[in-house]
Amino acid sequence: MAEAHQAVAFQFTVTPEGIDLQLSHQALTEIYLSGLRSWKKKLIRLKNGVITGVYPASPSSWLFVVIAILATMYMRSDPSMGLIAKIQEHLPVRYQSLSAQCQTVVSAVLFSTLLWFSLIFTMRMCLKQLLSYHRWMFEQRGKMSNTTKVWVALVRIFSGRQPLLYSYQGSLPNQPVPAVKDTVKRYLESVRPLTTPDEFERMASLATQFESSLGNRLQWYLKLKALWASNYVSDWWEEYIYLRGRSPIMVNSNYYGMDFLYVTPTPIQAARAGNTLHAFLMYRRKLNREELKPWLLMSSVPCCSYQFERMFDSCRIPGTITDTVQHWQDSDYVAVYHRGRYFRLRMYSSSRPLSPREIESQLQRILDDPSPPSPGEEKLGALTAGDRIPWAKARKEYFSLGVNKRSLDCIEKAAFFVTLDDDKQGMMGEDPAASLDRYAKSLLHGKCYDRWFDKSFSVVIYKNGKIGLNAEHSWADAPVVAHLWEYVLATDSFQLGYNEEGHCKGEVDASLPRPQRLSWDITPECQEQISQSLAVAQALADDVDFHVFSFRDFGKGMIKKCRISPDAYIQLALQLAYYRDRGMFCLTYEASMTRLFREGRTETVRSCSNESCAFIKALEGGEVGKVCRRLLRQASEKHQNLYKHAMTGAGIDRHLFCLYVVSKYLGVDSPFLKEVLSEPWHLSTSQTPVQQVELFDMVNHPEYVSCGGGFGPVSTSRVIGGDCRF
Repeated sequence: MAEAHQAVAFQFTVTPEGIDLQLSHQALTEIYLSGLRSWKKKLIRLKNGVITGVYPASPSSWLFVVIAILATMYMRSDPSMGLIAKIQEHLPVRYQSLSAQCQTVVSAVLFSTLLWFSLIFTMRMCLKQLLSYHRWMFEQRGKMSNTTKVWVALVRIFSGRQPLLYSYQGSLPNQPVPAVKDTVKRYLESVRPLTTPDEFERMASLATQFESSLGNRLQWYLKLKALWASNYVSDWWEEYIYLRGRSPIMVNSNYYGMDFLYVTPTPIQAARAGNTLHAFLMYRRKLNREELKPWLLMSSVPCCSYQFERMFDSCRIPGTITDTVQHWQDSDYVAVYHRGRYFRLRMYSSSRPLSPREIESQLQRILDDPSPPSPGEEKLGALTAGDRIPWAKARKEYFSLGVNKRSLDCIEKAAFFVTLDDDKQGMMGEDPAASLDRYAKSLLHGKCYDRWFDKSFSVVIYKNGKIGLNAEHSWADAPVVAHLWEYVLATDSFQLGYNEEGHCKGEVDASLPRPQRLSWDITPECQEQISQSLAVAQALADDVDFHVFSFRDFGKGMIKKCRISPDAYIQLALQLAYYRDRGMFCLTYEASMTRLFREGRTETVRSCSNESCAFIKALEGGEVGKVCRRLLRQASEKHQNLYKHAMTGAGIDRHLFCLYVVSKYLGVDSPFLKEVLSEPWHLSTSQTPVQQVELFDMVNHPEYVSCGGGFGPVSTSRVIGGDCRF
């Protein structure tokens, strides 16, 4: 328990001579430096808050406005048209003792400040209106209209310079509520190829009845929410789709990210972990300082960044009715799992982040620790993998007091979770395809107890140096986590690097305290609940049939040469594969982002369309040549159109979902909405392209490529689910 004693700043002993007070200079120094680091972060947040608060202007522009007004007044001109004099008349009594000239200056400064704020507000409103224009997205690639050219120029003028990560948040438009008739029309069009004439006629009748009666009433409440809330979808989507789900989040909700496919920078587990964890700290530093660049489309159109806020120091907390996502500030440690033991590893020393070599040394101490897990500790993580209600009850009953609460708090409040896995994974051996499947399946669910599935993300470091990531879904969508993962992979390999022996570079501070082992008091009753949750999770994991297919014959470059959208091409390929396998079409889910709007998340693209079905039927019917090419182009253009409508707030499913939520709040039933939301998605797909291409040198290092990531099936029927990387 030496590490526990080092954490005590002072000790005192009562003796016959009095009180003997013993101060620990090292502990007091650490407390001082920790406080100093915390205050530095608060000052940085304050500074960034001011810069973001006045964006697209800058704080220095206030001084420019003040000087301009005073200079104009010096020229015997009144730019305020009498307002400065009015302000001077109503100055507080304490300013009456000043000279008339000083009073005029004070009044001019007040007027300048009001004018400055008015200009900021006007610029924000103008930028918000400009960002509500989406016709540019529907124009033919390479043929920009004059209207769009003027719009791009105005957006750049009103966007200011050097934006921080959250600078655009106050200027992003709210997500619009589509008209009920438009959503119903698009819905009926999407199900036409999937239904018989009689089934379609019945659905059309239900839709018409809904549109003419209950739909308008529900729409009124939804528009009212849209006026009040930042986004009329996102809070309900997070709560009802993610947090209120009572089934396991492992496989059903969480998703994973993979390492490089053909390269392992070092085979030393602790070394790879050292660089990886340090890269995470580098990213978090950029995130806290808002130094990450906002994601821009066409180099001008900003996307919402609010999902980045809960990336670190966050955890999903189970509840009997609904879970919650808790976010803390400034966790200076990570929670580490190895061979059934949990450790607390501090990532800072003397207010500085540990170097990669120091992190490697600390993790090697954990790997070399021979101590066995305490009773019930080894499979404790299974509680986060099983059903949510038993976990919520067990957390309240067994982890609300004493040593268990302290240790659980340590895990939940950690910056993130780390698993040092004893298995070797990756594409290797005599059967690379099967080993790749095992690797992905391991990242998706592991052993069902060696991940903490509630953490915002868990990093997995395998024995042979391969790494991976498992992310909880409620706080953010895959592109946000992919942005983090791309940075970590690139920084590990191209910035930090390793020495000739495969270890991290740098020196080690020998005085670093050992990682702290967490203590538990797991009762037999709690161990029984752990076993039950593990049985549920294991059955779910065993039911997943997983295959990762790495396709390298050609990529998006060749597809674009054919003037076809790569995304549409992949979707049509999936539709064709499903049709050949099942002899039918199915309701298909593809995720599209709605981050052009404030706090936007995703919308569904219903990829199976009349055009895609016509192309596949023609292809399977033996048609060749011009007919197939024409149908292929029509199907691709239709898919792109569907995707663009989803991105610009004119999708189908999120609107119908919110109308359904309103109907439940009002206590009314809609046969139309009930049937729509009960339709199963038999094919679930998504694609996440590389966002930071500049971090990777694909010309000189083409082997540094990843399979991206994936997720579990969305229903118990046959499903193709995964992640495509271009």
